[in-house]
Amino acid sequence: MNLITKHRLEIGILLIIVSVYFLLRLPNLTLQPIFADEGIYIRWAQVMRSEPTLRFLPLSDGKTPLFMWSMIPLFKVFEDPLFAGRFLSVVSGFATVISVFALGWKVFSLRVGLWAALLYSLVPYTVFFDRMALVDSMLSAFTVWTLFLAIWLAQKVRLDLAMILGFILGGAWLTKTPAVLNLLLLPASILAFKRIKGDKYALLKLFLFWAVAIIIAVFLYNALRLGPNFHLLSSRNADYLFSPLELAGRPLDPFIPHFRDMVDWFPKLFTWPILVSWLVGLWFLVKTKNRLGWLVLAWAAIPLLIEMAFLRTFTARYLLPSIPLLLILGAYAVERISKKISPFLLLILLLPLPLWFDYELLTNPPPKSLPQEERKGYFEMWTAGYGLKEIAAYLVERKKEGKVIVGTEGFFGTLPDGLYIYLDKEEISVIGSHATISAQLREASSKNLTFFAGNKNSLEGSLSAVKLIKEYPKAKPLYGKGDATVLYQVLP
Repeated sequence: MNLITKHRLEIGILLIIVSVYFLLRLPNLTLQPIFADEGIYIRWAQVMRSEPTLRFLPLSDGKTPLFMWSMIPLFKVFEDPLFAGRFLSVVSGFATVISVFALGWKVFSLRVGLWAALLYSLVPYTVFFDRMALVDSMLSAFTVWTLFLAIWLAQKVRLDLAMILGFILGGAWLTKTPAVLNLLLLPASILAFKRIKGDKYALLKLFLFWAVAIIIAVFLYNALRLGPNFHLLSSRNADYLFSPLELAGRPLDPFIPHFRDMVDWFPKLFTWPILVSWLVGLWFLVKTKNRLGWLVLAWAAIPLLIEMAFLRTFTARYLLPSIPLLLILGAYAVERISKKISPFLLLILLLPLPLWFDYELLTNPPPKSLPQEERKGYFEMWTAGYGLKEIAAYLVERKKEGKVIVGTEGFFGTLPDGLYIYLDKEEISVIGSHATISAQLREASSKNLTFFAGNKNSLEGSLSAVKLIKEYPKAKPLYGKGDATVLYQVLP
């Protein structure tokens, strides 16, 4: 009670920040079209829920299953599967808000923790991805909590903290395999070590407790061997990473192209005021020589550099686990500056651009300042699934007239998975195919109500004996021809 009384103002501010967080995450959560990976993850979770023998289904595509396992109970709470999947990311983002507050407090001060929580709640980078059913928000939460526990362990050298850290490391690894970087970075937390008076073996104990944490994490990860496709977790890495041999003679490729991508993403997804605050935070870090601050920077920067050097495909969401740590450094600068000028003036300088992006995202996506590649992938191309819920509802209604069969353009991803998640409990056959109507569907149309869903541009001129039923335009591109999700009835 004394602690609550002493910090009642800070607790009140934190509750306001948490309210802001949810006000920017929950409204219109399904307004943005479903993305290809969202459809895949939600469909996996539905199948895993229905068939216990397939609880390790994501291993078949070289993915770890914790995000899908966590989604399964939410299907009992929310009727809309897309809302359920995205709500899981909202909850994961909330765990990150609390973690950046705690880490900012531990590394710098209570006020830095509050500023960090506010920046995380507002910045477009986190608002955008916390509203999508993707694993990266959950990985971000685990990453920040890992660093918090690693620092705490180095300062107190306690077995219980080592065990908790082990479970956090294991949870991150079960969420996404790049989390192995957290294990590799663990020795860097030696920067937080403090000699404990009267315990001359404290450093040796710390090494042993690191081993305990790593053993727990490895044990949790190896539980995936219970699944039949554990070997694919490592064999699929070649699909996402360049090996050092492949980069021999060209060590800056893909580093330089990926660096250019970041130069495009950061001003738009951080917004300039918050990006500048982060850069100023680096300057203050150099000036004050704060060892824990350098540890936060290392934990953020080293994974970024590795990803820039070796990833084949580089997208903004892959960097998400580093973003909360960079925001803590930005919060450090804001807190230092707030001692010179009014915090209210700082809010006026920092908030307008992020809030405008957030407003557009919640009311009329895509936001105008969204990076071009993200706009294409999430709103314009085949990966954006506009109108799939409405198409599913139409097919369910037509089922009253007889058996319904629907073919889709594609076997995996937005179609058919993005459509199938809404037909999970319906007796409607969904058949994946190439960008044309297969002979199987043609034959089925003579006896059943048969439909075909796909993307207008790729189907144009390749279909015959069909009737257009529904058309849902996608976001209009800045250049070129716009696309749409279309549903045709296949005529006998």
